[in-house]
Amino acid sequence: MPLQIIRADITKLNCDAIVNAANSTLLGGGGVDGAIHRAAGPELLEECRTLGGCKTGEAKITKGYNLPAKYVIHTVGPVWQGGNRNEKELLESCYDNSLRLAREHKCESVAFPLISAGVYGYPKKEAFDIAVKRSAEFLRDNDMTVYIVVFDKEAFLESSRLFSDIKQYIDDNYALAHRDERSVELQRRGMAKEAMADFARPPAAKPKKSAGGKIKSLKSILPDFTTANEIPVIVDESFSQMLLRKIDEKGMTDSECYKKANIDRRLFSKIRSDVHYKPSKPTAVAFAIALELDLEETEELLLKAGFALSHSIKFDIIVEYFIKNRIYDIFKINEALFAFDQSLLGG
Repeated sequence: MPLQIIRADITKLNCDAIVNAANSTLLGGGGVDGAIHRAAGPELLEECRTLGGCKTGEAKITKGYNLPAKYVIHTVGPVWQGGNRNEKELLESCYDNSLRLAREHKCESVAFPLISAGVYGYPKKEAFDIAVKRSAEFLRDNDMTVYIVVFDKEAFLESSRLFSDIKQYIDDNYALAHRDERSVELQRRGMAKEAMADFARPPAAKPKKSAGGKIKSLKSILPDFTTANEIPVIVDESFSQMLLRKIDEKGMTDSECYKKANIDRRLFSKIRSDVHYKPSKPTAVAFAIALELDLEETEELLLKAGFALSHSIKFDIIVEYFIKNRIYDIFKINEALFAFDQSLLGG
């Protein structure tokens, strides 16, 4: 997906460029800055000596040397002084200038730490929001994969009404779904066994009838005993066909849709060209979010890919929360999914 939130060691990422949260001298320091210099080796410092430092909000680029990354983009973030000293604009400039350099050097992927969120004291949640916003705006007009490397997921949960509401929604639904999970599973297995036994009988044998006296059909029983996460699909319209129809009905272009869904252009091309393409569940949900489908329409689209939403899966409950509240910002949803250790939307 074009924008990914990950937990990783930025010095070990195999991407075209990594961003160094540097100080104005560019001669190394503590935290991420020191780690990058140690991993790159002394040649990085020698090149940095030729750059003449860097002003706050600006960015300069060097080779990666011993790093897996081809380039290191050095940017100097602002020191937090309460928010009234142009800190926000300067931090935005760090991301804008770094992404511009990555594009000029034809990078296909770039990884950012949370600039200024360490010893410079910028509030982590606000620093994260700026990183996501500036990256997302850049990706609207550019094809690139941007990684935001985060270590402390708890920073997302601090004093946030949204995450408190999501946590409560999960607690209210997830616990309830698991209360009688074992008995429900046994019931499903029993129904599956009964269904297969009915349809395995020779033609002369009569299949069992339901309590209402009607013969049970395999189609009517299958949804009852298959898992909530993946179900067999017997439909006349494929996922690809329904997706393209929905895009037209919403009056969107293909690029508007896949970018809003945080989907790579190449993946969308595969889906468009292969009528039988079966996406992953996060990819299918991402398109539902991009199209701003309601819960019923989302279930319908997921069904075409062989999936359904379930209260026994935290990922599904979080997605349901956002759809019910008509919050269709995929990056905000991914922020929540990341905070609760779930797969992110996109593909």
